[in-house]
Amino acid sequence: MKKLLVVLLILVALIAGGLWYIANNAGGFIKEQVETQGTAYLGTSVSLANVDLNIGEGRLTLNDLDVENPQGFSNEDAFSLESVTLDLGDISGEPYRVQSFSIAAPEMLYELNATGTGNLMVLKDNLMKKLPKSSTPPKDSSASSPLVIIDNVQVSKVRLKLDFENLDTAGFELPVDQRVYEVELPTFSIGGIGQPDGLPADQVGAVIANKLLDKVIDEAKAEAKRRAADAAKEKLQDKAKEKLGELFGG
Repeated sequence: MKKLLVVLLILVALIAGGLWYIANNAGGFIKEQVETQGTAYLGTSVSLANVDLNIGEGRLTLNDLDVENPQGFSNEDAFSLESVTLDLGDISGEPYRVQSFSIAAPEMLYELNATGTGNLMVLKDNLMKKLPKSSTPPKDSSASSPLVIIDNVQVSKVRLKLDFENLDTAGFELPVDQRVYEVELPTFSIGGIGQPDGLPADQVGAVIANKLLDKVIDEAKAEAKRRAADAAKEKLQDKAKEKLGELFGG
C-alpha cells in the first residue's frame, strides 16, 4: 500500500504541480490538474481525453492532449499530442527519477498572423513568464514540490504544419507560392530534465513544453527558409530558361 501511494504521489506531483494528496479517482484527478496547470502555464485552453495509470508497471499515459491556439490566431489547435507516457525509475527518495518521458505523434501548427507573430512563440512567451528565472531548486524542499529528474525526453513522429496564409506580404515579395504545407520530423530527443539535482515537480511539464516549442520553432523556421531558397532557385532557373529560349529561338 505504501508503494502504491508513493507511485501515485510522484505521478500526480510530476504532472499536476506537486499536489500532496491522492484523490479517490486518480485518473480523473490527474486529468483535471493537467488541464488546470497546462492552461495556467500556456495561457490558453488545455484539454486531456483520459489517463491510463498502471501501478504495477509504474507507468502513466496521458491520451489525446490538445492545446488551443492563443488569441489572435486560427481556430485550429496549436498542438495535439496523441499520447505522453512516463516510466518511473528510482522512487526511493528525492530526487525521484523518471526513466523516460515519451511524446508520441504530436500534431503541431506553426502559424504566422498578419504582423508576422508566431502562435508557438506566443505560447513560449507565456511559459517563460510563469517559469522561475533560476533553475536552481530551493534548499528547503520540504516546503516545495518534490524534486524530479527525467533521464530522457523523446519525441516521435511530429507532424508539423506551417501556415503563412495570414501573413501580410504587402511591400515585399515572398518567393514561396505555397503558403500552407506539412512536414514530418524524425524522432528526436530533447535531453534530460532536472539533472543533476532535480527540478521541482510543478515546473517539469512547463520545462518540457518549453524545450519542445524551442525545437519545433527552430525546425519550422529552417523549413520555411529551405522552401523559400528552393522556390527562389526555381524562379531563377525559369528565367534562365526563358532567356536561353529567346537567344536560341526556342
